[in-house]
Amino acid sequence: MINKLPKIELHCHLDGSVRVDTIIDIAKKENIKLESYEKCDVEKLVQVPNDCTSLNEYLKRFDLANKVMQSRENIKRVTFELLEDAQKENVKYIEVRFAPLLHLNGGLSIEEVIQSAIDGINEAEKMYDIKGNIILCCMRTMSEDDAILVVEEGKKFLNKGVVAIDLAGPEEEGFVKKYKKAIELARSYGYNITIHAGEAASSQNVIDAINIAKAQRIGHGVRIKDMKEAYELVKETKVVLEMCPTSNIQTKAVEDFRKYPLYDFYKNGINVSINTDNRTVSNIDLSNEIKLISDKFNIDKDEYIDIYLNTVNATFADECTKEWLRRLI
Repeated sequence: MINKLPKIELHCHLDGSVRVDTIIDIAKKENIKLESYEKCDVEKLVQVPNDCTSLNEYLKRFDLANKVMQSRENIKRVTFELLEDAQKENVKYIEVRFAPLLHLNGGLSIEEVIQSAIDGINEAEKMYDIKGNIILCCMRTMSEDDAILVVEEGKKFLNKGVVAIDLAGPEEEGFVKKYKKAIELARSYGYNITIHAGEAASSQNVIDAINIAKAQRIGHGVRIKDMKEAYELVKETKVVLEMCPTSNIQTKAVEDFRKYPLYDFYKNGINVSINTDNRTVSNIDLSNEIKLISDKFNIDKDEYIDIYLNTVNATFADECTKEWLRRLI
């Protein structure tokens, strides 16, 4: 039943969603040395272990995927394959995010990196009944000048495959202020703004993301359950939370599924969406993510439809695509 429902994914990292078979194939072709080329061994390198203790430990699982994403052909391939996998479970629209500056080791320019991902989306759209867009991540491990570089280089692709800017990576308290100028520049160019916040640090980051960066959406945001001021601000401003249940349990942002706040947020009028975060790293797809939440909180079909329609409104897609997505339900 869930597999047949139309779905939307707003928060999905490209380098966290590379097929294991593709990693092995590219590694063999390009002589990238792995301790083993057996699928079960590579899975252990790229999937988060059961005893993961933090977001920082979780993020180490991206290293190998990024090694195989250093050419135009490979970036296009993994982007196409992500949409190909998503459409098999009736995902109709997906916003794929990644950090272009992590893919320059093979000599590509930032422009070539972005174009390669867009090419992958365009190819998938021709073959399948799915649409996609790109969100450019600025890494919080890098400087504001690096973030400004991404904003500038991505500008020419705005509304031609690129729709938003994000701040991602390890979360520290007060990070938004460090990137204020870069986000203001992005907004002036017409980028939409979504920011990872309230995942591995306090909800003050969510408040900063909304008040300083004027974020329209927040990646994760689960920690607002612990701070009334942040909770009320998200509710009043109708900022959408891109919630990723399995990932949040794995990184210990939330202790366990019984305490996962998505359904409480929804019932109290906060706009939520359900996402995978990283399909390979978390070993999850959107159908199973929705099933987990549905089973835990007895979400019925009408509630799913309501969340779906709220998610349509939250997409950074054009109005024509939004209308198409509404008709599907």
